[in-house]
Amino acid sequence: MQRILFVCTGNTCRSPMAEAILKSKKIDGVDVKSAGIYAAMGSEASAHAKKVLEDNHIEHQHSSSLLDRESVQWADLILTMTGSHKHAILQQYPETSSKVFTLKEFTGEHYDVDVVDPYGGSLDIYQETFHELDKLITKAIEKIQSSQC
Repeated sequence: MQRILFVCTGNTCRSPMAEAILKSKKIDGVDVKSAGIYAAMGSEASAHAKKVLEDNHIEHQHSSSLLDRESVQWADLILTMTGSHKHAILQQYPETSSKVFTLKEFTGEHYDVDVVDPYGGSLDIYQETFHELDKLITKAIEKIQSSQC
């Protein structure tokens, strides 16, 4: 079982969309969760995040959670949305250095390590973020599956 944790700031936009996208791919042997560095516990995904998932025929019930030691220890792989998220995790949990990457870093895109935060933006911006996440997650899956062979 490969346990993947997506991390963003508030756990209401990027990381819940990433979690939902990966879950929708129904890959055997992969379990996925999401959390936020500064998340309020129990918030729903943002309205635009829910709309974009719905428009892409992805059902996802979400309740935000704060990143904690338990979720960090649960994960085999922690994929963050930005370099600052990665840095924050490494500061608090230095023992995770071998399993924490930005999503773009993990998929080999080193030129710009951040997935732009759509928070407060238009539905179009959320759609752009969704498509970027979908593309990156497809690449991440390919990398994970090729390393298991």
